[in-house]
Amino acid sequence: MQALILAGGQGTRLRPLTSQVPKPVVPLVEQPFIGYMFEWLRGHGVDDVIMSCGFLADGVRAVLGDGSGFGIRLRYVEEPEPLGTGGALKFAEELLDERFFMLNGDVLTDIDLTAQLAQHERTGARATLALIGVDDPSAYGLVRRRPDHSVGEFLEKPGADQVLDTNLINAGAYIMEREVLADMAPAGTNSSIERDVFPRLVDHGLFGYEATGYWLDIGTPRRYLQGTYDILEGKVITNVGARLADAGMRLLPNGGVQGRVAAPALISEGCQIAPSASIGGRVVLGRGVRIGAGARVEDSVVLEGAVIGARTQIRGAIIGPDVVIGDRCHVDGEVVLGAGVRVGNDNVLTAGARIFPGVSLPDGAIKF
Repeated sequence: MQALILAGGQGTRLRPLTSQVPKPVVPLVEQPFIGYMFEWLRGHGVDDVIMSCGFLADGVRAVLGDGSGFGIRLRYVEEPEPLGTGGALKFAEELLDERFFMLNGDVLTDIDLTAQLAQHERTGARATLALIGVDDPSAYGLVRRRPDHSVGEFLEKPGADQVLDTNLINAGAYIMEREVLADMAPAGTNSSIERDVFPRLVDHGLFGYEATGYWLDIGTPRRYLQGTYDILEGKVITNVGARLADAGMRLLPNGGVQGRVAAPALISEGCQIAPSASIGGRVVLGRGVRIGAGARVEDSVVLEGAVIGARTQIRGAIIGPDVVIGDRCHVDGEVVLGAGVRVGNDNVLTAGARIFPGVSLPDGAIKF
């Protein structure tokens, strides 16, 4: 089975993590984010993946290669300019099989694609949307189904009076027959699969599959952290979650850990944690991270090569690669520090502050 993954966005909501690194390959609990999608797809029989890229496409290729490291065949199409989700689909047409999955590349999920495919075949659908129930659908577009599972209506940003009969939203996972592309605008046209293609398929072979399981759009720092916690705690089905469970919810390197590490936590090889430091729970430390004496890190991600000074406290934050944070700092409240940031001693960063790559803050420069 084949899948087309739309991964051409700039990931602006995740900056500064995505200022220099394409969103599909931003590290997430030990591997590129898109690796979780490959793992999920492979579990449902997908072995041929086409990635539709745009922003920093060369960076995606450099990390993912031909896909062999993930057990798939991976090919790329690169849009010369952003064409929207429909335009990206049409641009990839020559590589597509007669039936394929189409997926938004910014979702962490474990929904059952095999069951979705079985419904698609039973109904004789031309396209089947995965739908997922959410507690608050007001920020999404609702999808109404008929008793035979065919899609009857799309509701954009519904009001409270419109969510009484359904809370199903588009989960960004579709099964499509290639024939659908014949009725689309020509290649090179900017169009939306959600606004221009699917509404025209209502009453013409468009069905919805009600999925269950884990689903999270990971496009913001808060959701990036939530996805990290959920992987560590096994709330979404992943290989690394299974390894953590087998290891008592702590994965530690062979040496270098002298401080306290509370579960769940994943500490990568080459990390150095001082004897009086405290780590966890819900912490990921990338390769070569160094944690100073008396420092405390909780509910956070500290990426490769970062250095945390003595008696510094990090909580609910994302620390980019090669960041250096001095002594006696406090960093919390969904703060994101971009690659190579330097923070001097005695700084306080909180309230969602974002520091972009390469910025240096002198001692005591910020005290929120």
